[in-house]
Amino acid sequence: MLPPIRCFTCGAPLGHLWEEFKGRTSSGESAEEVLSSLGVYRYCCRRTLLTTLTYVEEIAKYSIYKRYREKVIRKYYLEHEEGA
Repeated sequence: MLPPIRCFTCGAPLGHLWEEFKGRTSSGESAEEVLSSLGVYRYCCRRTLLTTLTYVEEIAKYSIYKRYREKVIRKYYLEHEEGA
């Protein structure tokens, strides 16, 4: 996965912070504390680092749409198995 090089909104460079952010958060440190200690105070920059693919996949586990999608797929296959 490629780290975010710059903030998507303001363009501030963030690529040099990615490895330290990733390492410290994976060791259990709070993302809020890590971002503050790295000097990332703008909410747009914080969002850019927090919403990378790694964290999006973690958050997606709790999405109601995923469960709804699975329910629709199961229903579709059950209907088509009966008709076959």
